[in-house]
Amino acid sequence: MSEFKLHHHVSELMNLLGVRSTDTVGAEVYTEMLQKNTTPYITTQVSAHQAKRKIAESSTTPIEFLAKYDELKGKNMRDLDPLVLLLSQLTEEEQTKKILEKQAKTKADEAGMTLLQHGKIFSQLPAPGAKITNQEFTELKDMLLKESKSVAGTTSTEILRKALREKQMKRNVNIPPQPEWLFQRPSLTLDFIVGVDEPIDQNIVPLGSLPLPMQEQAIIEDLLKCMEGIEGKYILARALTERYAPKEFMIDESLDPSVQELVRRFLPLCSNYSTVVRFIEEKSAFEYGLVNHALSASMRTLIKDYMVLVAQLEQQYRNGNLTLQKFWFYIQPTMRTLDILASIANSINRGECIGGAVLSLLHEKTSGLIGDAKCQELCLFLTQSACVPYFEILEKWIYKGIIKDPYSEFLVEENETIQKEKLQEDYNDAYWDQHYTICRERIPVFLEQVADKILNTGKYLNVIRLCGRDPKFPYAVEMVYTLKERKYYEQIEKAYSYASKLLLDLLMKEKELNSRIKSIKHYFLLDKGDFLVQFMDMTEEEMKQDIDNIMPSRLESLLELALRTSTANVDPFKDDLKVELLPYDLITQLFQILTIDTKQEKDYRVDPTDLHLSGLEAFSFDYVVKWPVSLVLNRKALTRYQMLFRHLFYCKHVERQLCRNLHYQLLKHVWIGNKAAKMYSLHSCKWYSAAFALRQKMLNFVQNFEYYMLFEVIEYNWHVFQSNMDSIVAENVDLLVASENFERTIANFDQNFTRLLLELLEKIMDYSCNSGEPKLHNILYRLDFNGFYTERLEAISAERATMDASSTHSSDTGSTGSWPTSSFTSSRPDSARYVPGLMKSRSSSSNNSTS
Repeated sequence: MSEFKLHHHVSELMNLLGVRSTDTVGAEVYTEMLQKNTTPYITTQVSAHQAKRKIAESSTTPIEFLAKYDELKGKNMRDLDPLVLLLSQLTEEEQTKKILEKQAKTKADEAGMTLLQHGKIFSQLPAPGAKITNQEFTELKDMLLKESKSVAGTTSTEILRKALREKQMKRNVNIPPQPEWLFQRPSLTLDFIVGVDEPIDQNIVPLGSLPLPMQEQAIIEDLLKCMEGIEGKYILARALTERYAPKEFMIDESLDPSVQELVRRFLPLCSNYSTVVRFIEEKSAFEYGLVNHALSASMRTLIKDYMVLVAQLEQQYRNGNLTLQKFWFYIQPTMRTLDILASIANSINRGECIGGAVLSLLHEKTSGLIGDAKCQELCLFLTQSACVPYFEILEKWIYKGIIKDPYSEFLVEENETIQKEKLQEDYNDAYWDQHYTICRERIPVFLEQVADKILNTGKYLNVIRLCGRDPKFPYAVEMVYTLKERKYYEQIEKAYSYASKLLLDLLMKEKELNSRIKSIKHYFLLDKGDFLVQFMDMTEEEMKQDIDNIMPSRLESLLELALRTSTANVDPFKDDLKVELLPYDLITQLFQILTIDTKQEKDYRVDPTDLHLSGLEAFSFDYVVKWPVSLVLNRKALTRYQMLFRHLFYCKHVERQLCRNLHYQLLKHVWIGNKAAKMYSLHSCKWYSAAFALRQKMLNFVQNFEYYMLFEVIEYNWHVFQSNMDSIVAENVDLLVASENFERTIANFDQNFTRLLLELLEKIMDYSCNSGEPKLHNILYRLDFNGFYTERLEAISAERATMDASSTHSSDTGSTGSWPTSSFTSSRPDSARYVPGLMKSRSSSSNNSTS
């Protein structure tokens, strides 16, 4: 979102909240704060448990709130937890709550509605048979009318929101036509055929009339059928109550209660199988996208393994080796597998997820199974399979700059209605920002931190492709989903760096962007003085006329003549400079730009015939820029240069007029001074002198104002801009080295390193003296080769010796205080100096005496 749009929204919000525009903190402060703290693509991961409880405690309908939260959570609403956290924080902001309540009451009063709850209103109704006065009846009628308006308004608003939401969810995809036989044969499914509530065969013998072993064998046969999506004789499938409802079953009530209880434990497996099979068959349709297709294919692989298990169990049953208890034991691992698959299917169905949303859900499922290795491995397999088509789109985008996304699943969306040719036509055209955009709900959570780099990487490569090149990333590798996100983060970083360098080289070296920008400075920022003087001298007569009487072709000829006869002739891009007569003055142009995309836009649409402009007021330069330089020097940037030029150009015109009149006046004053002195009285001469002084003041102001604009503002910022252009590659390093944090960090590292090294040297010296190990002296010489650390250790030892002496003195005088003495001074009180050679000789002599 642009800065102006953000400022506009902040202003509208402040108006809605009743904040006065004269307050000390205006919209600019909040706009700047939002710009600094906005992270457009990264969803903040928050725990909403405490926030949910806080809102429920402060709500008058906590049960309804918690039920709605659970419903939205089940639909995998992406921003639910951050929203709940925000609302919980609002419950603690008493001032904000008061402002919102005040605004709500004001809006309700304006609409003739009430904020009272329905229950409170109906509780105020009189009891049946009670008598009320005419005044009470009028008040009751008005209250009910307000309530009916409130209900009607809310209903219409909700319907409108639902319609808009459904409209936004419609994707612009070309779905291939489905074969007709797919709809003519609805029974072509691995799921249960829609069941009935009563058995079809009326001649089936009730299980209760059979012996217990026969009951068990009969029910095992039915369970094996139900595990394959086929109704049995004694276990029937109920019709679905809704599209994604779990499959329910009926069991023969005459079955032995103990066997019946065990059979009920099998039925969730059959229900989960039905859920998974329905998911596979539905999500294999074109409109659900490649990610769901890949996920369905991986689930179908697992279902094949499941069918193999059913076949093996059936073989055991045919051989008479399968009892109900064995059956229950054999299916335990499979029950957990199908439970996970069904849970994933239900979550995707409830949230109507496609593309990146599916991957986000799978990633969260996989991450949440830490500690259960087998289940996490299963979810990892499903996620990796579902990521394959998404990563293929991603690779083609970040390696070649091509989007091949037939079902609108990828995080980058292309808007083909916005073309690069409009960069030179429309002021507010946002080709770079809107031709390729981030679709936030399609970003997988594990790619959120690099979503912006993914977008820009493909954009850079796409620009190069539109220039007739075929970019090929030399380090392209296949990307595979992993819980260690850093692996593909590094690959995306490499692709981003490659694309950035490629585009930068194209713009700076081949297209000479820097020279183009300098050329624009020459003309729009009045950098070429002799060119401007010649041009203004030649066009002076034309500029005085009305724009309807000016011939643009003559101005073009004079411009070319001024360019050829001045120092601007050496500019290789001088032919791209054009003359433009705008149908509005500078003030009107500024207001038109400021009101783009706002309610006040129509107020500043001025009819050109209403403005009687001279050539001077309408004149401006234009500049022809071709692709891909037009990405940088687009119409928006050129319009800003135009407004600066028009202001500077008019100031130059005023200066010329003042200088000319002053020069003419000086000549006149010298030439006919004596005659003028005789003709005018002393009082008139004073007026003449005052006018002369005023004109001199004006000229002084204009010249100093121009100097300030050209040299202290434009030239200074231009040098900063050029410095940034020249240090694009090394910018981050320069900022790091020049920052105070960097200096502070280095100082801390140096202090810590020196302290630790001194401790090491001290310990080495102590150990070498106590153990008599001569080899340790070599490292002392190497670490302290120039005696730098010797001085530091001497200072430390002297300080400790002083502390020890004061501690001994205090103990002799009966002091209760004590100081922990160090072996460095207490063991060798006579050696307060650290001299490696001396320590070596002493250790040698001690060894000799010992021997």
